[in-house]
This record gives sequence, structure tokens and C-alpha cells, in this order.
Amino acid sequence: MLNGKHAIVTGGGSGIGLAIARALAAQGAQVTVTGRRRDTLEAAATDQIHALQMDVKDEAAVIDGIARAVEARGPIQICVPNAGIAEGRSLLKTDMDFWRNMMATNVDGAFVTIRESMKSMHTTDWGRVIAVSSIAGLRGLKGAPTYSASKHALIGLIRALAADYAGKPYTFNALCPAYVDTDIVSQNVTSIMKRTGMDAEAARNLMVGVNPHGRLVTSEEVAEAALFLCGENSGSMNGQAIQISGGEM
Repeated sequence: MLNGKHAIVTGGGSGIGLAIARALAAQGAQVTVTGRRRDTLEAAATDQIHALQMDVKDEAAVIDGIARAVEARGPIQICVPNAGIAEGRSLLKTDMDFWRNMMATNVDGAFVTIRESMKSMHTTDWGRVIAVSSIAGLRGLKGAPTYSASKHALIGLIRALAADYAGKPYTFNALCPAYVDTDIVSQNVTSIMKRTGMDAEAARNLMVGVNPHGRLVTSEEVAEAALFLCGENSGSMNGQAIQISGGEM
């Protein structure tokens, strides 16, 4: 389905990003995966998945990295800004360093990735931008006001771009998963244990219990949604925030 297409997936070395990269590669795309950890990226690399060490918080690195990826594999036609931080902290414990780091990664990083990808996508007659937001981008997540604000901002960016490019052969959508079975959940288990004194099982169950279907979403389920947005009949899906949340309303 995607033969001849070049995709870029930030935060593509593990979790949701890697699942999306593998799904796109399985359909014939050449996929550039980016991240900060070279060893993780190299472990993910295959003949169709190509590692690019890059921190999305560094604008110059993103500009240079995407330009090099385009030079190596052609215009980017599928852009997946997935790199993000998911961490809760109450309002009165949130300092500006925490706020700015979250926004720099989840919002600024996505913005620069999309902007630089669109420079080459404009030269083609088809393109997809699929941002990985969160169910927290559609409603406030208790205990995580900074994270929720960043994911709301990402959806706002996607909706505005969809309006800007309406009528052109490029679509902009956001995926909004609930709690997904990734390393981030494991990290949050540790954080919840420290904050509340819960044991590991209780902390994990706290997150599982948020998902109405009583289990964690899999990375592959999120990847299938991304693949649908690249499909033959996806052109009318534009400006949407698609929930992958087990029935969360």
C-alpha cells in the first residue's frame, strides 16, 4: 500500500512509535525513526527502518536531521510526531522547568517536526500527518495538568493545520490513546508508588482501571489506527482526534 513512500516517526525506537514504524514498513514504506538514544534506534533498524539520532527539543537538530533524511530517502509523505513525555505533577509542585520541558517536547517538538516535513511533502501530491496525542488531549487528566495542556495544544495545532490545508492532498489527524502498555506505563508505576505509597500492582491497576475495557491498550492497536489514516479511503478523515481508549467517552 505504501511502496515508494517515505515516513518519519519521532520517538520511533520503542513503544507506540516503533509499532507504527513497523506497520508502515510492512506496507512498503521506507521509515526514518528518530530518538535520543542511538542504541535503541539501532536495535529497531531494518532494511526499511532507518535510525536517525535527533532530539526534537533541538530545532537545529530537527532541521538538519529531516533534511538529511529527505536527501537519503526522498520527500516525507507520512509524518508521525510521536516523541513525547508523559509525567504527572500537581499544580503547586510544577515549576517552570518542568512546564517548559514538557511543552518543548510535546508541543514545540511536534511543531518543528511537522513544519520541516511539510517542506518536502509540499512537492508531492499526497501526504499524511498523524500526531500521537492522548486521551488527556480531550479531557483533563487528574494529577497531570501540564501533560494535559500539552496534548490539548497538539490537537489544536493539528485541527488548525487541517483547516489551513483543506482541499489539498494532505490530511492532519491526531491519535488519542488511553493508557498504553509501554515503558511509559512502567515509569509511571514507579512515580505513583513514590507519590502514594502504593505497591506496584496497585499502581498499575490504577492506570488499567482508567481504561473502560479493563486492560491496557496495545501499541499495535494504535499502529493500526495510524495505518488506516494512510489507507486508500482515508482522504476524508481530516482534523480528527481519534480515540483509542477502550470506550472512554
